[in-house]
Amino acid sequence: MTFTIRSVTAAAALCLTTSLALAANPMVGGAAMYDTKTIVQNAVNSADHTTLVAAVKAADLVDTLNGPGPFTVFAPTNEAFAKLPAGTVENLLKPENKEMLTKILTCHVVAGDITSAKILDMLKQGNAIKVKTVGGCEYTIMAKGDKIMVKDGMNDVATVTIADVMQSNGVIHVIDTVLLPPKM
Repeated sequence: MTFTIRSVTAAAALCLTTSLALAANPMVGGAAMYDTKTIVQNAVNSADHTTLVAAVKAADLVDTLNGPGPFTVFAPTNEAFAKLPAGTVENLLKPENKEMLTKILTCHVVAGDITSAKILDMLKQGNAIKVKTVGGCEYTIMAKGDKIMVKDGMNDVATVTIADVMQSNGVIHVIDTVLLPPKM
């Protein structure tokens, strides 16, 4: 088998292009996330976010999170929801608790495109920054090394496990704990 410089170069370019495409579209919950899709269009494909997707649907936030944004969403995994006391998720998904569910979910959303690089750059000014969410909650963002963490209204801390999942209408940061407003 004879290889020409052109064929080797083409193969190397293909490998590099494939690597860059995968870097631009990280896997979340076993599915590729595409920066050409909206937050909801990507989230529905993540096996790690089925509880979040069910909650977004129950709160009638699908159209909002499919909107133009930009939004920064701190997206708790199924495991994060499982940390809540037994029965909490089932209770929140009931129609009569839609207002509370909406509050909790919108307290995971910040207006704008806030990447981890922007967060780390803001943190150079101090040890922590305060962010106001779309739901009216004020949370504290801090870092320990290169790990970004968010402290909620109950003083619980969520760690960003996958940062900078770019969407057509914003960015998702996957977190390991559900953020709660004060006095839930």
